[in-house]
Amino acid sequence: MERLVERLEKAVERLETVCQGSGMCADGSSKGVAQYVQAFDALLAGPVAEYVKISKEVGGDVQKHAEMVHAGLMSERALLVMASQHQQPTESAFSSLLKPISEQIQVVQNFREKNRGSKLFNHLSAVSESIPALGWVAMAPKPGPYVKEMTDAAMFYTNRILKEYKDVDKKQVDWVKAYLSIWTELQAYIKEYHTTGLTWSKTGPAAMEGAKSPSAAPAGAAPPPPGPPPPPAPAPTSSSTDDSASRSALFAQINRGEGITSGLRHVSDDMKTHKNPALKNQGGPVRSGPKPFTAPKPACNANPSQKTSPKAPALLELEGKKWRVENQENATNLVISDTELKQVAYVFKCTNSTLQIKGKINSITLDNCKKLGLVFDDVVGIVEIINSRDIKVQVMGKVPTISINKTDGCHVYLSKNSLDCEIVSAKSSEMNVLIPAEGGDFTEFPVPEQFKTVWNGQKLVTTVTEIAG
Repeated sequence: MERLVERLEKAVERLETVCQGSGMCADGSSKGVAQYVQAFDALLAGPVAEYVKISKEVGGDVQKHAEMVHAGLMSERALLVMASQHQQPTESAFSSLLKPISEQIQVVQNFREKNRGSKLFNHLSAVSESIPALGWVAMAPKPGPYVKEMTDAAMFYTNRILKEYKDVDKKQVDWVKAYLSIWTELQAYIKEYHTTGLTWSKTGPAAMEGAKSPSAAPAGAAPPPPGPPPPPAPAPTSSSTDDSASRSALFAQINRGEGITSGLRHVSDDMKTHKNPALKNQGGPVRSGPKPFTAPKPACNANPSQKTSPKAPALLELEGKKWRVENQENATNLVISDTELKQVAYVFKCTNSTLQIKGKINSITLDNCKKLGLVFDDVVGIVEIINSRDIKVQVMGKVPTISINKTDGCHVYLSKNSLDCEIVSAKSSEMNVLIPAEGGDFTEFPVPEQFKTVWNGQKLVTTVTEIAG
């Protein structure tokens, strides 16, 4: 991480030196840099700089994430500079040019996956869900709506941040506004300069991997600022089924509009097997055109020996302020009793087990668990259940919010003191909330999974369908 920061600082220093020496960054009339590159520089100096500044004030994982996002934006700027000086490249060359951006998107998303126990996990998730918006350069003919779609994907988490910190920490609210403004401004930028796709120069050589800017700048203009340093190598691909992660890995190859068929070859009658049965008996493939697109297979583990390594060890330990409960199987008497208000619990890949957490704790996260029972006293923040199956949660005291995300089968037993709990669900099924009744019994209520949306002439109105109860 320190190396990444050093490389970013050097790149910024070089950019500032060129700007100060030529006046290009301050003078919009400069002839040395394309107008849309100057406009992108304004976005970097405005919303992006504000986001990085506030992220640094928040510190921790948010600051590290912001540095990765900034590296991705600098990689995108390098592509814009190239596009302003080169003609549109071939499909294969363009895919190679997009690789630094695609890799940096993966770096951002992998950081979230590796820090699921972070107390700022909502911040990491908001960024991770929306960072594929950098792939707008490969989207045609509607790059602007694509950025809007990616921005909307972050709203679930930004709303949670606003709800948690609205009356507690104004800096966190400012962080949300600064981050979302990047994508809002980017949509306006695309609408003005790249409405139907990335704009390429009509002169100059065709762009290709490793291409450099022309050595001779136009008369009277300073050479364009150097591109950013190469991004760090991406971390191993996560096995998460997150749709946005898959989309970012493939954006360089898909959504090319009508151009995706440009490489197909016409098949004449003498090449058709139904008109030439003899072709069926011939060996080898008949087709000589390009292979159809297929999604790439998950990357193989860099260390083959890990495939035969033993299971990860079972953990139940306190690491700083985080209780780690991991890889527990058939453990029916797990107990965490020595708790403090500032502590969090992160339960990962536990199967057919039962966990009891006594006392008051800040938050609890269940991730990739199956057939797990959780009993706890009090939580001051949130209980989050994600990527899990057959979960039972019982509240003995009080909890303000329970989030269920990408989970099949979840029963939540509320106490009389927690009846005002808010239950937020997304992409989940078979959810039931059980309310305490007289005599110690519980009354079960299903959480709706199916909705009906209609247009009432002014706005969309969504209601629960009758079949969903």
